[in-house]
Amino acid sequence: MTVTLVDKKIIKDWIDYNGHMNLSYYILVFDMGAEVILSKFKMGEHSAKTTKKSTMVVETHTNYIREVKQNDEVIVSLSHLDHDKKRLHYKLEMREKSTNDLSATTEVLALYMDLGKRKVSEFEEEKVKIIDDFIKLNKSNFLNDNLIFCDKLKK
Repeated sequence: MTVTLVDKKIIKDWIDYNGHMNLSYYILVFDMGAEVILSKFKMGEHSAKTTKKSTMVVETHTNYIREVKQNDEVIVSLSHLDHDKKRLHYKLEMREKSTNDLSATTEVLALYMDLGKRKVSEFEEEKVKIIDDFIKLNKSNFLNDNLIFCDKLKK
């Protein structure tokens, strides 16, 4: 089981000449899901605009498993989350809503940034508590298999 973040209907503009969703739109849809969790951790768009603190993705690994086509409905969910003092490591899944078939996954490593200085920053204690409480509450829903970036965290 995973933590559901967002569901989306695939629109015509996202379909390429091969008749399926273009790879760039997989990332867009995943990013819509990531924004939900980042906002929960007070690191999303609102934070970037008001406190000048947010995250920047520095590395990803995406697997395209099943074609997604126009009018398909997909669910993006969080299947793994971890962190150190400056990094978030998470993995998202995209599943076809009606069948629950896995369509794609993306594993992400992001750095916490002070946008005013354009420098990496440590998470504030309040944010560490929010993240740790979320992990504790949802740990039984997370999958730890096939992760690539675990060794990038500095614990």
